[in-house]
Amino acid sequence: MSATYFDFVKPDAIRADHPIGEAFLDFARNTSRDALFAHQDRLFRRMLARAWKTPFYQLLWGDAGIEPGDIDGLRDLHKLPTYDKSDIMASIARKPPFGDFSGLESYAPDAQPPYKFHTTSGTTGNPQVLIFGPKSREVQNLLLARLYTLQGIGRGDVVHSVYGHGPINGGHYVREAVTHWTQATFVSAGTGVETRSVKQVQMMSDFGATTIVGFADYIKKLARVAREAGLEPGVDIPVRTISGHMGREDKQSVSEMWGGAECYDWYGVGDTGAIAGEGPDQDGLYVMEDAHYLEICDIETGKPVPDGQNGDMVVTCLFKDDLYPIIRFNTHDVSAVRTGTSSLGLNYQRIEGFLGRSDNMVKLRGINIFPQAIGPLMAEIDGFGGEFYCRVDRDAAGRDEMTVVAEGSGDAKAYEALLKEKLGLGMSVELVERGATAGTTQVDVRQKPIRLVDTRYG
Repeated sequence: MSATYFDFVKPDAIRADHPIGEAFLDFARNTSRDALFAHQDRLFRRMLARAWKTPFYQLLWGDAGIEPGDIDGLRDLHKLPTYDKSDIMASIARKPPFGDFSGLESYAPDAQPPYKFHTTSGTTGNPQVLIFGPKSREVQNLLLARLYTLQGIGRGDVVHSVYGHGPINGGHYVREAVTHWTQATFVSAGTGVETRSVKQVQMMSDFGATTIVGFADYIKKLARVAREAGLEPGVDIPVRTISGHMGREDKQSVSEMWGGAECYDWYGVGDTGAIAGEGPDQDGLYVMEDAHYLEICDIETGKPVPDGQNGDMVVTCLFKDDLYPIIRFNTHDVSAVRTGTSSLGLNYQRIEGFLGRSDNMVKLRGINIFPQAIGPLMAEIDGFGGEFYCRVDRDAAGRDEMTVVAEGSGDAKAYEALLKEKLGLGMSVELVERGATAGTTQVDVRQKPIRLVDTRYG
């Protein structure tokens, strides 16, 4: 009989390397930094052996003049070049449709593990192919479930998910994390296109949703839709926990809109799965260092930056030793290492969370602006409706200008003054009626709404 997905998973071995629940807390509190590095190094060497059998890395590292004997474990990681999505898309162009990065060729045909195929959402361009082997997929699932467990989600909870489905990885991955590695009930609602928003809030009331998981923008919209439908968030819909992708300002506004629910941030990308997330202390995002080695690198030079300084997150997934090894993948998402010690006593690195995308950054008159950060700043004004996008134009004199098109009421000059105070840069604010930005942001369709429209280059 042919082996199935489950024969390749080996959950006991996974939990030994990546504990969950109380076992994780024990590991994170009692493992020294030296012992943690030894754990990381052991896993890295195993993955490195697979990567050398993968045509993608043979080409990438060969072009950099690197041979197998040049890399002696994790301590030599810095010798290897980084890569990003453009390299993966080039890999797919070289060998369509799946690319040469998966590592499927490193197995004999009768020994290849089964794999799962998804894509990214295409937020930063064309959707990218994602390949997951059984073992690494279940580690990804466990890591996200670990974060949910750390945030108090588990037996007795009804988890309402607004992550998208179709070929996109997000909704499927989150569903597997909850159903495979927690004992919570999972309601897979999807986006507003998959299940209309008014239907979603009724489902949440009917099934007694205690938890929402998804992106902050759409979770805010559901609170507004609930009230329009005569349902009071936190009362008629008993949500007490929200776990998604949100900055500090988002957390406050989302909590208020959902009756004081506890809000938690976590970070990951389609290729890697969950990299870091908040715990009950809500004091930075704990990097899952038993599974990831995270570097914060200067956006321009690629060199590591001091703790506390912003830079690109460059990640190495230590567990991906079956398919698609990930070694020094530049996410182009910006964060910083948080200094100080954990009040939970965890010996894990913490980061500030997602601060913006370096490849979506706009430099205006010498100041770096991340469009995603504009909305949370504007939330300080009561009239702000929550939806917005930034439009960058170049005037006849060659001067670059930004206009924030925002749903809201009141005086646009008040918003302009607030942004100038917070960012040190003058920009225009154009206020529009509720719903007027949806055609541009595509908030009902995309998991990550469009926040930047750049007209300077046609």
